[in-house]
Amino acid sequence: MKWVEFPNDNMKVSGLAWWNEEKPSVRRLPSRLKDTFREPVWELAQCPAGGRIRFRTDATHIGVRAKSESVEPSPHMTLIGKCGFDVYVDNQFMGSVSPDADGNIDEEWTIAVKPGVREITINLPLYQGVSISQIGIDEYASITDPAPYALEKPVVFYGSSITQGGCASTPGTSYQSFISRWLNIDFVNLGFSGNGLGEPELAAAVCEIDSSCIVMDHWGNKREGYAENLCSFVNTIRSTYEKVPVVIVSPFYWCEESAGDRMHDEQRRSAKAFVKKMQDRGDANLHYFDGRRMLSKADSFGLVDGVHCNTLGFYLIARRFAPYLGKILNLR
Repeated sequence: MKWVEFPNDNMKVSGLAWWNEEKPSVRRLPSRLKDTFREPVWELAQCPAGGRIRFRTDATHIGVRAKSESVEPSPHMTLIGKCGFDVYVDNQFMGSVSPDADGNIDEEWTIAVKPGVREITINLPLYQGVSISQIGIDEYASITDPAPYALEKPVVFYGSSITQGGCASTPGTSYQSFISRWLNIDFVNLGFSGNGLGEPELAAAVCEIDSSCIVMDHWGNKREGYAENLCSFVNTIRSTYEKVPVVIVSPFYWCEESAGDRMHDEQRRSAKAFVKKMQDRGDANLHYFDGRRMLSKADSFGLVDGVHCNTLGFYLIARRFAPYLGKILNLR
């Protein structure tokens, strides 16, 4: 196997909106804005959730060498999902890897029996910073640009730990990753665990991304003042992008609702009312999606801890949201 230094011009890095100014770092926010973000947000931005390395190759084996910043386990998430990688070949899952006790990743996967040009996607860790040094392919093999997405511009998802991917079992099984494969679209994951508070600094950052659609999914963290915050965030977006579709996703089912919690009902009412008000004022590109259509009480087995999704939960969310998003993007 030969090892190609990363970055490489023939490898496309997707999902990292500021890659061109931050490379080789795979952080999710630009360092020039560091002082504008709260410290927890900046720390979480070092996790490359949603980042993907994409290329075509005729190899039958590929590999990755990287170093994880930490290997601290989580009680409700696999080490692979948190700080490992997984690989898809022509959109089919082919394997995964987690770091060793020292944070080192040195893995090779057999991806085919015979040489032939295939599309490769390597998904980056959801919850841990990482540095990537090399990508491996067979000695004879070549690397070329991947096939383009169906849309030139990505869909931006802003939100909480659920958006970030907690607690998917592998990096490629967040709900955005499923949707990306099914609709052939790029996406940017701006979920910040426990810190999706709808801050104006994040709204400004979102406005730096020339996107095809923006999905607002931060209800899990912004409980008090959600209605006012939602209005402010969307108004910031509209000051820059008058007609870009914006989808407001309200809460899906949380187990605490069966124990009397009514906060999510209020969030659903306020989000729906806000979207209607804006639509009545002529904003035809603002949309409301009830999260209970993604994950209902009957689907509570798709939750790890009553709050965060396991991979099955994310699959169900994606299955129900993808057709809706596809229509907004004129893909279905």
